[in-house]
Amino acid sequence: MRKFVDLHLAPKLKDENQVRQLIVRAIELDYRRIGISAPPRTNKRYIQKLREDADLNVDLVSRVDITCTTPKSLLKALRQVRRRFEVVAVTCLTKSVARQAAKDHRVDLVNFPYTDLKRRFFDKAEAELASGSYCALELDMNPLLTLPANRLVPLLRTLRQEVRIAEKFDVKIVLSSGVNDVSLMRHPYDYVSLARLFDLDKESALDSLSEIPNSIIERNRRKLSPDYVAPGVFVVRRGGDG
Repeated sequence: MRKFVDLHLAPKLKDENQVRQLIVRAIELDYRRIGISAPPRTNKRYIQKLREDADLNVDLVSRVDITCTTPKSLLKALRQVRRRFEVVAVTCLTKSVARQAAKDHRVDLVNFPYTDLKRRFFDKAEAELASGSYCALELDMNPLLTLPANRLVPLLRTLRQEVRIAEKFDVKIVLSSGVNDVSLMRHPYDYVSLARLFDLDKESALDSLSEIPNSIIERNRRKLSPDYVAPGVFVVRRGGDG
């Protein structure tokens, strides 16, 4: 039984009703883990309150979305957020930011604009960097449901190319919704069907909605543990330790 994940719900955090509606709908659609997108300055107490208010049948994942235009500003933002959020995503608006994000071990997901295909910088050089840092390529499914045909066709062409490059360099792909509207939310198997439009096969799409995002969450929760020292190194607590 797969544990499906939607790592990218993007509600207006001040609209508590919208946040609640998205969470409830995600549960109805069989998601067991969901990531609520938040800006870097979001208070940790807010995320904790969401968890306390949420249904016990869903695991809320804290996610931060960073949007920068220079590598220097990205590095500064990463220093501020890495220990505060379980998933770090970077929306890459420039090639230099895309390159820095892809090679930085603190970045879990790189995302690219859907309205300006010239700013989708996921090429072979980007993939080679990402493959060495375990950074995944996130593909939001929302544009496939909302873009008009004249803009959807070139997007699909670009996504096919990105999928081929990701597979060649063994870069993991994460499929997320990217929605802020309940009416645009879909069941995981609907996204699996949509993924065929850009040549992602069924098993790979299922992994992109379950195994891959789950592994990112588990890896980062281990890193955020007070017992974490370094990759593969944890403090072992013995009986009687205070």
